[in-house]
Amino acid sequence: MRNKPEVQTALLANAILLIRSKRAESRTDISKLMNLSPSTAGLYVDNLIENKLVVESGLTQGAKGRPKRQLAVCPDAGWFAGIEFNADRLCAVSINFDGKQIQSFVTDLPEAAKRQDIFQEIDNSVAKLSQDAPGPLMSIGVGVPGVVDPEKGIGLSYSFVPDWQNVPIVNELQKRHEVSVKIDNNLRAIALAERWFGEGMELDDYAVIAPRTGMGLAIVKDGHLVSGVNHRAGEIGRWDWPFDGHSGELHSRLSAPAVWRRLTSTPADSSVPRDLYSAFEQLKAGVEQQPGWNSLVADFGRLLGYLHLMLDSEKYFLHGPLRGLGENFCHAISQHSQVLMPALKTKVPIIVPSSMKDDAGALGAASLAMESWQPTLEKS
Repeated sequence: MRNKPEVQTALLANAILLIRSKRAESRTDISKLMNLSPSTAGLYVDNLIENKLVVESGLTQGAKGRPKRQLAVCPDAGWFAGIEFNADRLCAVSINFDGKQIQSFVTDLPEAAKRQDIFQEIDNSVAKLSQDAPGPLMSIGVGVPGVVDPEKGIGLSYSFVPDWQNVPIVNELQKRHEVSVKIDNNLRAIALAERWFGEGMELDDYAVIAPRTGMGLAIVKDGHLVSGVNHRAGEIGRWDWPFDGHSGELHSRLSAPAVWRRLTSTPADSSVPRDLYSAFEQLKAGVEQQPGWNSLVADFGRLLGYLHLMLDSEKYFLHGPLRGLGENFCHAISQHSQVLMPALKTKVPIIVPSSMKDDAGALGAASLAMESWQPTLEKS
């Protein structure tokens, strides 16, 4: 391996990702997928085995030729922490080196939480996760609400935490935990979770629509997350939405709390159930008879139509509490998008409620840490 050290570690990290995702199961697969000579691929694999990051798990026989020595990632080589939070609660997840979930829990944040409260709870959560985790902590990923600069590791702004402006998240957490830290917007973290733990494993182009406290979109194109030149891609909640007598931004019409109030005909300033997913699930059976149903389907159908004409994604995943309305809701808005926009009848948008649960953001954050981690190897 004659490459510069930084090139070597990047190649080794890529080899681990290929083995972990099961795209590569042998040295031959590594050679082909990474465009390396068989001898060079063998050296990289030997290095990973020597450093106890990869093992040979047996032999696999192809259609012809000699059996190949099958490769697998060592699950106990270490672990990754994933954190995702909003103004009310923080979710923490741990996954082992093979990408399998170990633990998950949610913690309520103090009322009117500030940045120091959030950092303290991240510290507490990482300590709690470490109690049942194998090997050393290798990296931390954080799904951050609001506007984020992942390259600089800064949380730029989030309206619901008063002092959350230009927060140096990566620098702060690296000082506290002495491991690498990666951050991204929490919806883009959810999109990564779909790739590793959900139904996005076989897809290169998909989008996540997430009506939660606000309203946002995460986009994956050609297998890569789209963040935009100012890291603001997907802020569809800020769109003007002048339909059905409404004036204002989209999030005030289609966020999860707004949808609950529309369907239950409750005032705009009324409280909503704490567990909105379960509340929507209970409402699902007779939801078509609710007075706000038709206008809701029309709004979401219009939104889906706009997105599909713009993105032409293979699939759209509905995240957040509205998953509780189920597949009938998704079918209704897909059908209505075609009524509003006949051009979609030849390229019907496919939208499904995500099979992932409320820890999707934390799982995605752990995936972010796992994907970006690179080995530091002393042996060669």
